[in-house]
Amino acid sequence: MSRRAATLIFASVLILVLGMVGAFIPVPYVALRPGPTTNTLGQLGKVPLIQISGAKTYPKSGHLNFVTVAYQGGPGNRIDLFTALRGWLDPDVAIVPEEAIFPKNVSTKKVEQENTEEMATSQEAATAAALHELHMPTTTTVVVDSVQQGLPAAGKLRPGDQIVAVDGTRIKQVPEVSTVIGKHKPGQTVKFTIRRAGKDSSVDVGTVASPDKTTPGKPVVGVVLREKFQFPVQVKISVGDVGGPSAGLMFSLGIYDKLTPQELTGGKFIAGTGTITPEGQVGPIGGIQQKMVAARQAGATIFLTPTQNCSDAVASAPKGLRLVRVDTMHGALQALSSLRAGQGSVPACPSK
Repeated sequence: MSRRAATLIFASVLILVLGMVGAFIPVPYVALRPGPTTNTLGQLGKVPLIQISGAKTYPKSGHLNFVTVAYQGGPGNRIDLFTALRGWLDPDVAIVPEEAIFPKNVSTKKVEQENTEEMATSQEAATAAALHELHMPTTTTVVVDSVQQGLPAAGKLRPGDQIVAVDGTRIKQVPEVSTVIGKHKPGQTVKFTIRRAGKDSSVDVGTVASPDKTTPGKPVVGVVLREKFQFPVQVKISVGDVGGPSAGLMFSLGIYDKLTPQELTGGKFIAGTGTITPEGQVGPIGGIQQKMVAARQAGATIFLTPTQNCSDAVASAPKGLRLVRVDTMHGALQALSSLRAGQGSVPACPSK
């Protein structure tokens, strides 16, 4: 064998070995795949997914499924190059940069904790939206969720404090607090009326310029607020190890359906996604492609789609899945009514 031939063989073997080794090198990407889909009208194990007490409920046999995205990868458990390449070739899988799911300097545990908190918040918002559609009165208060150390509110406000008023303005929603504080200049004092352990008191809290680079100069006191609801019925939603806010719309429809005698689905297999506000506004979500695939694989023929996700949904909708565009819970109820009757307007995601 000539030296030239031996060199070529050696180089080829070396390239093959390096390629095989390189295929298993961890890469900073995450694979998003179709996840489980669950019927909000059904059961999780032996327990109804939605349990309601304090009002009459009605048995349901239809499907109002929420859908999820499963992910593989992340800090400390990165996928290898081979897995990433295989995912890029699979139309049902999305390979995204790790930072899109796990921001820098944020641990996997922290991301999962935030997803759990978002799930709990979405369940409260879904309950509020459903009861609003049913004209069942709810009471809303604004409470302190957490206090940021090193900022003026630390040591003055506590988690669980109800914000009754700010500078004499009665507070009913979280944005109202920011509006009042925003009228001040950093360094000025804000007067909070709070309710703690059933007693009202006044607390003066200073302001500082926001340390957040996206809002330079904005006056802040250093609290995270949330809306707390008091409902005339008790609603418990059991979803297992699922996080995030994207099931809000389907939770609200499931609650509404259980509290009304007529079935919303009309015998159709309906799935969908979308965040929900207590007022019933539907917001966009991530992973729309994988969620549609999961829905279709489960048997869904109709998919409730947030308007802001329509463009991406139309581009990759599985065959046999009808996309119904929704902006609000009320609009979703109207669309479902038209589908049951087989007549009337059913908003669709516009084709490109």
